Amino acid sequence: MILRTLFILALAANSSVAWGHSEGGQASGLIAGLLHPIGGMDHVLAMVAVGLWGAQLGNPALWMLPVAFPLVMAFGGFLGLIGVPLPGIEIGIALSGVLLGLAVATKLQPPLWVALLLVAVFAIFHGHAHGTELPEGASGLTYSLGFVIATGMLHASGISIGLVQRWQQGKLALRWIGGLISLGGAYFLFGALS
Repeated sequence: MILRTLFILALAANSSVAWGHSEGGQASGLIAGLLHPIGGMDHVLAMVAVGLWGAQLGNPALWMLPVAFPLVMAFGGFLGLIGVPLPGIEIGIALSGVLLGLAVATKLQPPLWVALLLVAVFAIFHGHAHGTELPEGASGLTYSLGFVIATGMLHASGISIGLVQRWQQGKLALRWIGGLISLGGAYFLFGALS
């Protein structure tokens, strides 16, 4: 529901009627940034998994993981924008789906610093990918703002889904969802390695 609403808002904002004037790519930068994370299922799986895992771990991970990811991702985006090379981007993104999905599937409960470190490492890869794919003529600042907002919305979706763990069947469903995310990540990993 949240993703559908975000997509509809992004489409509406991208119309020529909604943007009565152009300011050097700022409108297209924001819209492109909003759409980029939801345009690739590899990104969606990892972002939702961060929210699910945070929900499973509870406070303070519930809010720390979804806050840390976009902050570190913005740094990775900056590295991509200025052309700092980072090898294995697609492999890192795919591994984020595999490992974060497994963390949810197994209800992994590491110390908070370990969970934050894992999320931060993957955030660098996701951010770098976003940063290197800045559309021609788009504003880097508004594009980055867009992909950080969209990422936060995906994390919020994961947290919302994670609320089902209040019920016994919900805990089981959450673990199955984590397994499916991990399988999706494995699919993307296979593609990245081919």
